[in-house]
Amino acid sequence: MSQDTTNSSPTAVEETETKTPDMSDENSLGQIQADIERFRDLALRTQADFENFRKRSAREKEDAVKYANASFLERLIPILDNFELGLAAARGSSESSAILSGMDMVSKQLTDFLTSSGVDPVNAEGQPFDPNLHEAVAQEASASVPENVIVRQLRRGYKLRDRLLRPATVVVSKGAPE
Repeated sequence: MSQDTTNSSPTAVEETETKTPDMSDENSLGQIQADIERFRDLALRTQADFENFRKRSAREKEDAVKYANASFLERLIPILDNFELGLAAARGSSESSAILSGMDMVSKQLTDFLTSSGVDPVNAEGQPFDPNLHEAVAQEASASVPENVIVRQLRRGYKLRDRLLRPATVVVSKGAPE
C-alpha cells in the first residue's frame, strides 16, 4: 500500500506568488525607489567629496614643493644681514682693499642665489607703509616725507614668491614737525 505523501494544501511560497498586488506591495516598491534615490545621492556626494579631496591634496603638494626651502631661506637671511653689515664696515675703512672686492663678489653671489630661489627683497624706503609687508619700529617727523610714508629702512624684508618671509623693519613719517 502506497501512501500519498504529497500534501494538497499550497505551501507558503505558492501563496505569496499567487497573491494579487495590494497596497503593501506598492508601498514597498515606493520605499525601494526612495532608498535607491537616497543611495544614488549618497554616492554622488561621496564622489564629489573624493574629487575635492584629490584636488586639495594636489594643491597642498604643489605648495609644499613651491615653499620647501622656506625654512632654509629664513635661516639664511640673518646671515646675509650680518654679512652686509660687515661689508658696510669694510667699505668705511678702505675702498681699494682686495678683501672688500672679494666680499662684494660674495655679496653678489648670495643675492643672485636668493633671486634664483624665488626670494625678492621688500622695497620699503619711500613707499607707503603697509603693515602686511613692513614692521614699524618708530615714527619720525619729516617736512620732506608725507605722513605714513617710510622714511628709512632699518632691516630689509624678504618675500618668497608671494609669501612674506620677513617684514622690513622701518621708520615711518608722521608728517611735518609742528
